[in-house]
This record gives sequence, structure tokens and C-alpha cells, in this order.
Amino acid sequence: MNIQTETSVAGAASVDLKIVPRRHVGRWVGAAAVVLVLVWLGVSFSRAKIDWPTVQEYLAVPILIQGIGVALVLTAVAMIIGLVLGVVTAVMRLSKNPVVSGVAWLYIWVFRGTPVYLQLLMWFNLALIFPVVGIPGIYSGRMIDVLSPFVAASIGLGLNQGAYTSEVVRSGILSVDEGQTEAAQAVGMTRLQAMRRIVLPQAMRVIIPPVGNEVIGMLKTTALASAIGVSEILSEAQHIYYVNNRIMELLIVCAVWYLGAVSLLSIGQFYLERYFAKGASSRQLPLTPLQKAKAIFGTNRKALS
Repeated sequence: MNIQTETSVAGAASVDLKIVPRRHVGRWVGAAAVVLVLVWLGVSFSRAKIDWPTVQEYLAVPILIQGIGVALVLTAVAMIIGLVLGVVTAVMRLSKNPVVSGVAWLYIWVFRGTPVYLQLLMWFNLALIFPVVGIPGIYSGRMIDVLSPFVAASIGLGLNQGAYTSEVVRSGILSVDEGQTEAAQAVGMTRLQAMRRIVLPQAMRVIIPPVGNEVIGMLKTTALASAIGVSEILSEAQHIYYVNNRIMELLIVCAVWYLGAVSLLSIGQFYLERYFAKGASSRQLPLTPLQKAKAIFGTNRKALS
């Protein structure tokens, strides 16, 4: 009887219970703080002595558009050099030959251990060490003529990037199971063939995200090339605001162009990651911006759940 009475009382009590959702107080406090900061920034910019028509005017100035073009071209050239050197150096680091792996380690140690700014200055002044460059009997010229500011910046940024990219590529190669290489060698492939046809395609899923991040970082690092005379967008903006004293307006213009370029690079990175993620059967491909919009505003809302 006692057991039945207690059971009936517990049942009656459970009927009266109400489910109360958990209160996320910290979440709402954090959201309110973010909103307040955004409002403060908006009010500060609205009260600042910024001539917004000047910002709009200089967004279409040809010299600044040319400057962001130089930054993009320099980014592309430096990243091509960095990617090639990165892949070669990563393979060398994984070599069983101590001389080959030691040379690769020395290259990475030197270029990761010194500032980019210092490396650019050293490459630009390389004529102090090698005044003449050429191939005996074919070509000979002064280093100061061959090594223009753009060439020096491309080499300096590319070599620096190669040291960082090699570690990214090496981590991607190590993420692939060693059995893949053994299986490839069992069917007659050499180690290099297995690396090119089997290992690297699978490692791209790991390599693409950090390399995409490095590309975006390289675009911003090109601003350092102005130290050796490369006329990229920031140096051109400085030349203009030294004359008209519209410092903040020109800096905002540079920020707008950089954000636009980074947005385009981010879109490219997204679709590259999506392409190489097709081989991972255990993962669902990330939604494209159009698919996300359809999921939120259309009939496919369950896609985001």
C-alpha cells in the first residue's frame, strides 16, 4: 500500500511539473555587450570629422585601383613561388637522406626565423654582394638593373612563404595513412609517383584551409613591399594624403579595397575546400551561400538543422 501510495503521489506531482527552458543569461549579456560596442563604433564614426564624399571619390581613383592590382599580382607571384618551394621542401624534409632533409630544415629555419621586412631589404640590396649577375658566355648584367623592386619583393615574399607552406604541406602529407604509400608501391609505383598520384590529392583536404589563410595573409603582407619602392595601394594612398591631408579618408579607401579583395579570395578558398572535400564520404559538403539562403528563406530550412 505504501508503495502504491508513493507512486500515485509521484505521478500526481509529475503532472503538475512545468518544463521551464534554460535561461542563457551569459549569452544575452554577451549579445547586449556586442550591440553596445557596435552602436558606440557607429556613433563615433558618425561624429568623426571624416569627409565621406572624399572617400567615395577616391574609391574610383585609377592610381589606387592600379595599386590594389599590383598587390594582387604580387600576391599571386609570391604564392606560386611559395607553393612550389613549399611542396619541394616538404618532400625533402620527409626524405630519409640526412643531407636532403637537413638542407630543407636549414631553409625553413632561416626564413621563418628572420622578419619579412628584413628579408625584403636584404634582397633589394643584393647588388652589394653580387654586383653582376648572368650566365657565362650568354648573358651578363648588373644586379641593380635585374633586381627591380617588384622582382625583389616577389622573391623575398615567395621564399618566406615557401618556408611556412612547407610545414603546412608536410602536415598534410603526414595526415595520410602510410598504408596508402605502401599500397601504391606494391602495385609498382615509385615513391615520387605515389606522392604525386596518391598522397598529395588526399592531403589537399588538410592543406587547402591553411594555405588559403596564407594567401589572404600574403595579400596584406604585400604592404611591406612599399619599403623597397613597390607602388602598391597603401604606398599610393600615403603619397596622396601627404599632399591633401585626408589621412583617414584614404585609409578607409584602402580598407574597402582590401576587404573586397579578401572577400573574393575567401570565396575561392570556400569552393576549393568544397571541391577537395568530395573525397571524404564521412563528411557532408558545406552549403554554398545560395544553398544557405534557400535553407533560411526558402523551403529547405531543414538543411541547416
